[in-house]
Amino acid sequence: MRSFELLAFRHVILFIIPTLVFILLLWAGLKNIHFQSKDSEERKQKILHVFPGDIEERDSPSPLVLFLIIGGFVLWAIFYTLGYGLFGEKI
Repeated sequence: MRSFELLAFRHVILFIIPTLVFILLLWAGLKNIHFQSKDSEERKQKILHVFPGDIEERDSPSPLVLFLIIGGFVLWAIFYTLGYGLFGEKI
């Protein structure tokens, strides 16, 4: 049992607020920011295939934030592995 009950509440708030901010930024990035090309608008509108349940397939442009998240993860994984490998830490 903790000696201060408010401490556990603070930790919950400190975990929830950054998570909600990240979710909102990710949603905004996936919704609005795309790599633009000459035929981006046409690709967003043109339906390539309709699956059962009225799910439509389109060849729309890739969101920029998706590339940034994947690139950040790859860089983190490389530096994490190198950091632990160079300093001799056990993973």
